[in-house]
Amino acid sequence: MNPKSIGIIMDGNRRWARERGLPTFEGHRRGANKLKEVIGWNKDSGIPHLIVYALSTENRNRSKEEVSYLMDLFRTFIKNELKEIKKEKIRILFPGERSMFPEDLQELMNRTEEETGKNEKYTLSTALSYGGRAEIVNVANKLVKKGKEVTENDIQNELWTKEIPDPDIIIRTGGEHRLSGFLTWQSVYSELFFVDTYWPAFSREEFDSILEEYKERERRHGK
Repeated sequence: MNPKSIGIIMDGNRRWARERGLPTFEGHRRGANKLKEVIGWNKDSGIPHLIVYALSTENRNRSKEEVSYLMDLFRTFIKNELKEIKKEKIRILFPGERSMFPEDLQELMNRTEEETGKNEKYTLSTALSYGGRAEIVNVANKLVKKGKEVTENDIQNELWTKEIPDPDIIIRTGGEHRLSGFLTWQSVYSELFFVDTYWPAFSREEFDSILEEYKERERRHGK
C-alpha cells in the first residue's frame, strides 16, 4: 500500500554547492528546482499529501544575506509556480510561525492558501519558520487559555499541520540521521529513511526505492 502522506527534510543544498565550487545561493536555487520535480513524483505515485521542511526556526539565525535570499526565493517560487500548481489542482499550505515573515510574504502565503483551498486531491505543505517544539508550545498556550483538561485530540486539532495526516514516511537527504525538530508530534509512527544524497541531487530512483521499501515494512503502531 502506498503512503498517504510523506514528509521530507530537504537537507544538503549548501554542501552540494560548496563541493562544486558554487555559491550557497545556487544550492538553494537548485533545491527549489528539485522540489518542483519531487512534487511531480509524489503526484505520479498517487500520494495525496507532501510536507517539506523548507525553513526551520533555527535557520532564521543564518546570515542576513542568506535569509534575505531565501525570502526572495520563497516569493519567486510561490509567484511563479502558483499558476502551474493551480492547473495541477494542488492545495498549498504553509505551516509555521508565519508572523516571523515580512508582511508582503505573509499576504502572499495567505492568498495562495485561499486560492488553492478548494483543491482536495493533493496537498503540498511547505513548512516555513517551523519547529516542532515551537509548534507544541504554541498549541499549549492556546489550550491553557481554554482552561480545560487537554486530550490528544485537542492538541491534534490545534497543530499547524492539523489539516493534513501525520506522515507515513519521513525522508531526510544529506546524510544526517536526525529529524531536527521536524514534525515532533506527528512523527511518532513515521517510517524514517535517511539518504546520503544531497537534496539537489536526490533522484527519482531513490524516491521510488524508498516507496518500495516502505511497502515491505510492517507497521504495527504499537500493537
